[in-house]
Amino acid sequence: MRKLYWRPHKVSKVELTFVVLCALLGLFAVEHLRIQEDQPYMHEKLEAAHLTKRAFEAVRSERIAHHFPIDPTVDPANSGMIGLQLSPVTSNTGHLPSKQTSVNPNFAALIVSYLKEAGVKEGDLIAIGTSGSFPALNIAVLAAVKTLHLEPITISSASASQYGANLPGFVWLDMEKMLYERGIISKRSVAASIGGMKDVAGGLSTLGKQLLEEAIARNGVERIYPTDLHDSVERRMAIFEREAAGRPIAAYINVGGGAASVGTHVGKKLYKPGLNRVVPRGAGAVDSVMNRFAYKGVPIIHLTDMRVLAKQAGFPFAPEQMPQVGEGMIFMRMTYNRILAGAIGLLLILMLFAVIRTDWGYRLRRMFGGASHQKPPEPMV
Repeated sequence: MRKLYWRPHKVSKVELTFVVLCALLGLFAVEHLRIQEDQPYMHEKLEAAHLTKRAFEAVRSERIAHHFPIDPTVDPANSGMIGLQLSPVTSNTGHLPSKQTSVNPNFAALIVSYLKEAGVKEGDLIAIGTSGSFPALNIAVLAAVKTLHLEPITISSASASQYGANLPGFVWLDMEKMLYERGIISKRSVAASIGGMKDVAGGLSTLGKQLLEEAIARNGVERIYPTDLHDSVERRMAIFEREAAGRPIAAYINVGGGAASVGTHVGKKLYKPGLNRVVPRGAGAVDSVMNRFAYKGVPIIHLTDMRVLAKQAGFPFAPEQMPQVGEGMIFMRMTYNRILAGAIGLLLILMLFAVIRTDWGYRLRRMFGGASHQKPPEPMV
């Protein structure tokens, strides 16, 4: 059975203008009446961020107790997480705004997001490479791992770049041990090298090497003695395999630019900041722990380039005050109201149907005396 409908001879400009105006008003409404939407894993993200903030406070109190002053010109947030410009245990140059940006407990939430996206599950093994350059990020990683009930295997470099954990007597390994003893983190590093250029103490003075040797010894961490960068990578991979004891490693997290972990500055730039699932082009020319894991199909979380990481999560760059827990797009972001957009879209479709395929427009104009010059709609099959 065929369906009969009424079709006007033509659609007036007035009707089309009316529909266009309604569409523009609908677009304005959709764009300006957005709603806040919780991001996935909100509970875990908040828990990890709170744990990170607690760790920051513990480091600050311990630093004050050891009479290491906090310089407000480099640490305006008074966090205690920013080190010295130079010290005997400083291995390389550092970018102060990046260090200031890292002192944000909400980075733990970003790391939770990366780990979930990588597909890790409770109880999985996670390999981690840290140094003293970004102690705040190290803490955020360990807080995220503990929150998600993962089992970390961490290998560290004891030295630090400028403004990192470069206080002689209170380097990253000291912070880590203190946090473990207070129950804030679940595990400590299983091994450590001195660090420095090529991971063989390059750029460090005799005094600096001695201080770092003492730090490794007093914290009871296995000492890695590499002969060169390739040997350091080999030794680290052997330790990861030993500690894993046959269990698969679900992800590798690199913090900063440790030579053995990233494979010199060239290797550091091959991987994008954040989660990497595939081996980047040109990676075969550089030997590193990241590459070794990537070639095994292990997801890589590369925590470098603080400006990019902060932008991804909606965090401020080099803030003067430490951000509060829960701030940033990683927790909540403005999004379109799908119900409103759908309702407006449906309304526009009905309006077009009424104008083009019914005599609604003709009747409306006739009601107001404006259709005397136009023929009535004709029936169509």
